[in-house]
Amino acid sequence: MDPNLSTTNVLLAIMAAVSILEGLVVIGVFAGAVMIYRHVARTLASIETHHISPASSRVNAILDDIKAVTTIIRLAAEGVDTGARSGLTWLFDRLRSRPEQGTP
Repeated sequence: MDPNLSTTNVLLAIMAAVSILEGLVVIGVFAGAVMIYRHVARTLASIETHHISPASSRVNAILDDIKAVTTIIRLAAEGVDTGARSGLTWLFDRLRSRPEQGTP
């Protein structure tokens, strides 16, 4: 019996062609992923430049205003506290210096 390898050779050729196609598909998927990554990176940079940076500067300005207002309020509260303590000290000194009056 003479071995006929033509069928085996055809199957091996088909497997080789499929392997080459698979390799090309993997390279294509990789290239597409790189392109998508670059596009997403550009989009995120654009969003940061046009939306996040202006919003961040506005938020920082608002926080600076809030800091200024809270500083003014804190100073006013300290002034009120000092005034109230002075007034109470004066009142208690006056009440201590008053001679006690007998109750009828």
